Amino acid sequence: MNKFIETLKNIWKIDELRNRIMFTLLMLAVFRFGSFVVLPGVNSDILSAGIESQGNELFGLINSFTGGAFNTASVFALGIMPYITASIIIQLLGFAVPYFQRLQQKEGESGRKKITQITRILTVLITIVQGGGYLTLVSSQGAVDPSLSPTLFWFSNIVILSTGTIFAMWIGEKITDKGIGNGISLLIMIGIIASLPGAVAYELTNQLDNTGPLFLVIEFLLFFVVIVLTVLIVQGIRKIPLQFAKRMVGRGASNIPTAGARDYIPLKVNAAGVMPIIFAQAIMFLPGTIAQWASGEAQGGFVGALNDWKSLPYNILFFFLIVIFTYVYTALLVNPQQYAEYLKRQNAFIPGIKPGKQTQDFIDSLTTRITLPGSIFLGLISILPAVVAIFGVNDGFALFFGGTSLLILVGVVLDTLQQIESYLLARKYEGLVKSGKLKGRSGMQQIGAGM
Repeated sequence: MNKFIETLKNIWKIDELRNRIMFTLLMLAVFRFGSFVVLPGVNSDILSAGIESQGNELFGLINSFTGGAFNTASVFALGIMPYITASIIIQLLGFAVPYFQRLQQKEGESGRKKITQITRILTVLITIVQGGGYLTLVSSQGAVDPSLSPTLFWFSNIVILSTGTIFAMWIGEKITDKGIGNGISLLIMIGIIASLPGAVAYELTNQLDNTGPLFLVIEFLLFFVVIVLTVLIVQGIRKIPLQFAKRMVGRGASNIPTAGARDYIPLKVNAAGVMPIIFAQAIMFLPGTIAQWASGEAQGGFVGALNDWKSLPYNILFFFLIVIFTYVYTALLVNPQQYAEYLKRQNAFIPGIKPGKQTQDFIDSLTTRITLPGSIFLGLISILPAVVAIFGVNDGFALFFGGTSLLILVGVVLDTLQQIESYLLARKYEGLVKSGKLKGRSGMQQIGAGM
């Protein structure tokens, strides 16, 4: 405890770090305040009751990412989701379209600026489309004031929703520039974590009344173990040792690697991050949507079971989709040919492996092997909420036992702590850990702007 207090004092002593933390907290407070400002002409109570009665998992996921703003029709009802969608689209285009490949890989800072500008424009277009769909949902729930002109209601609120998303995007970028951590990631995290205190409070009350303290202690111990395992997987890397050829320096020879080079290649166990879960979840929404529109007989069959996130067919299919998407996305991210070419240019090689084709095959084979445990873990962590819910954990709290929410929370916290530790070590203070080094999600594919 004394060490923790001393670390907090050291953090506060660093003026730049203190100012960045205070700026971040201020921006997050502004974002949360906007989540409670309701769109004009909308009855948030009617809307919230109507959406919750539908039990639509997609709406529940969006609502958790926006910190409850979706169900209450606030100015941040769409949150940062359109920006995330635009970022994913641009990211996928970077794998398939040569123009975007050049911008991402070869044009350096100017290419990144162009990508940022394209992403912003695409965000506005997506927001307008999603805003129209959201207002249609609001109208279908009977939550609109009937005295308002429909034209005025639609036009004004689409403008407000678009402005809210753009403002949220601006807040995220400002946090990244002048605050601490990745702004977009922090906005998503603050939305997810907003429902955690209520879920924990309800779980404490419910379990103490029904099952007693022993079940509650076991439940929170399991939650702690899951968090620890998630941290290990997020930070886990496989180091490929490198050896640099000797270079002549004056009259002698020296093993001098190129400036900035490392003595190993770090291959992440979970290189794909949360993206496989997001893609798999998007596909799982399709049979659920079909089931809602299907006949009563179809709703009770296999398709209907896929609309229940706690059913066995849903979780089996969900698990295998995540494993498949993990391999696909890792193959897109990790390019063994680029590694082999880079090592050749840097006059480096892997001990025992010939440069060129053999190096490429070795990295490809190793990536495939280490992706297996990473993909299985992602699959298990994604279906864990359904497992604990079956054993009596409240649905709201069960969602924090795994899936996208837990991976984002762990990843964002590690990334932010890594930045804080870099400030401490740069000022000769003791870091946040006694030994080793905090590794954030650098190198891990992240949602949006490097989450």
